[in-house]
Amino acid sequence: MTKIKELRDWRGDLLSRIRALIKKADPEMVEERKWKKASNAMAGVPVWSHNGIVCTGETYKNAVKMTFAKGASLKDPSGLFNSSLEGSTRRAIDFHEGDKLDEKALTALIRAAVALNKSSGDS
Repeated sequence: MTKIKELRDWRGDLLSRIRALIKKADPEMVEERKWKKASNAMAGVPVWSHNGIVCTGETYKNAVKMTFAKGASLKDPSGLFNSSLEGSTRRAIDFHEGDKLDEKALTALIRAAVALNKSSGDS
């Protein structure tokens, strides 16, 4: 989506890479914008869905946050989740400038989230 490209710093670059990885992991993934508000510089949050919300991508001053809607139910053998760990449903990954993107582990997590949505019968 063009709004991601409007972030002309490391956050936009990283979010674009995450977006491409999501689409590669699941070509049937649907992307849309939700929760638009005046204080959101991106005019909404990118939301990726397949049989329900899989994950969102938010940008903050010092981080890009990728939140998995049912992350607490996912196995995370690579230990990617580093945020929102106390909740019973969601889990998130906060990326900071200079962090390495573990594409293999993230792809596996995305595919696991899609599989969970499919098995749950969400729509």
